[in-house]
Amino acid sequence: MNCHQCQKNCYSIKQKHSWWTRLTKKYRKEPLLAIDGNIALVGTPNVGKSVLFNRLTGNYVTVSNYPGTTVEVSRGIAKIKDYQIRVIDTPGMYSLVPISEEEQVSRDLLLEESLDMVIHVVDAKNLGRMLPLTFQLMEAGLTVILAINMIDEAEQLGLKVEPDALKIELGIPVVVMSAALNRGVRELKQTILQLLSFQPEPDSANVEMVR
Repeated sequence: MNCHQCQKNCYSIKQKHSWWTRLTKKYRKEPLLAIDGNIALVGTPNVGKSVLFNRLTGNYVTVSNYPGTTVEVSRGIAKIKDYQIRVIDTPGMYSLVPISEEEQVSRDLLLEESLDMVIHVVDAKNLGRMLPLTFQLMEAGLTVILAINMIDEAEQLGLKVEPDALKIELGIPVVVMSAALNRGVRELKQTILQLLSFQPEPDSANVEMVR
């Protein structure tokens, strides 16, 4: 029988708008995301690491205590172009030799998680004091991106950072940024994709295309 669009006593119309249909639609689970990579943010307290984490992940975040501790660990998903990348915001640490519960958790995360890379977030105003941890991460065999954050504050103090020289000296990618101002975040995303072999070498045109 053909439908005459009467919409009065039609069973199919009632079924479409029934309470059961609305309820199952409301609580229907989203499909599991296919993860294309795993990265961790590392750095001392007060370097803007959490701000960068929020820039990368937006609302795709869960916060839970690390097993057996009261230390909170934030995990989220960064959507960069068509890729889903899991991001872990580790507790603040000064060294891979832990002297606090937070540092112990951070070291355990770095050793136990299957990470594709680590982003070491540092304060541009205190770069010299923070590079020893960069060397430790490299010596541990981790793939490292050095994210020199708070560059706007360093510039206000008349400090100058030479990222190209650092890149040559350290042999790792270096990104200068200000996460609070969303400055350099696109370049960091481009570098992440490049290290995950999703993108060619970055240039000025490609960086602008990354969201």
